Amino acid sequence: MHPCEPIKAPPSRCRRRSRSSIVGRRLGSRAVTTHPIDQSAQDALVDAARSAVREHGDGDVHTVAAAVLDEHGRTHVGLNLYHFTGGPCAELVALATARAAGARRPRLIVAVGDDGRGVLAPCGRDRQVLADYFPDIRVLVPADDGVRVVPVVDLLPHSYSTRAQAVQRLRFRGSHLAAVRAGTKRVTLRFEDPVHVGPARLVFELDEEVTLAGRIVSTVAKPVSELTDDDARADGFDRAADVLPALRDYYPDLAADDEIVIVRFEIPGD
Repeated sequence: MHPCEPIKAPPSRCRRRSRSSIVGRRLGSRAVTTHPIDQSAQDALVDAARSAVREHGDGDVHTVAAAVLDEHGRTHVGLNLYHFTGGPCAELVALATARAAGARRPRLIVAVGDDGRGVLAPCGRDRQVLADYFPDIRVLVPADDGVRVVPVVDLLPHSYSTRAQAVQRLRFRGSHLAAVRAGTKRVTLRFEDPVHVGPARLVFELDEEVTLAGRIVSTVAKPVSELTDDDARADGFDRAADVLPALRDYYPDLAADDEIVIVRFEIPGD
């Protein structure tokens, strides 16, 4: 029994297999944005989900497995838990498993069905969850020519965003807190981390998060290769050539031709 099937429903009703096929056809008919996560990493993630559902699925309560690739290159898996009250899909279980293991910025997710159904597109609820909590995540989905990588926002266009109703957050490693408080750091370079001019909460990731009120005063986008030494020095680098190797610690797939955003911010008292 599939997680979205009502009890004793006929096999053709609310089948995730059918929904995935429809999504695949739609994706095959338009341009799809890809992400520089190499093919071997994608294949390994699919294999992890396929192995999990094959080894631990039971064809009844557990029929789909999901795998998540986190910011450290680790893989986390989870299975769905069907229940007529609305048990969690495999994607949500895998995300919770990743969080419990220390992951904070999952980068790629995929779901695989049992009985050879292959890669499945996420349901509507999962798309909304992903868009709300992980707006930068990529999703492996079925398409006419195989499996594609798409940004989650492409799977949920014109969607309601809970983030639009709240003050934006600008996250930093905890080691930057002292420099921000001292006023020596007022610029940060970001990749695929959407922010806009306006009020912001500056969040520092320590054992206990520290939050400062702030404001983003400007954003300038340019390819990494076009950064000047002055741009680099504004964020504490000695020269522009040092930026790409350092940012890959945050964004492993960052390439020289990728566009990053120079974010300038202030805090009360500046």
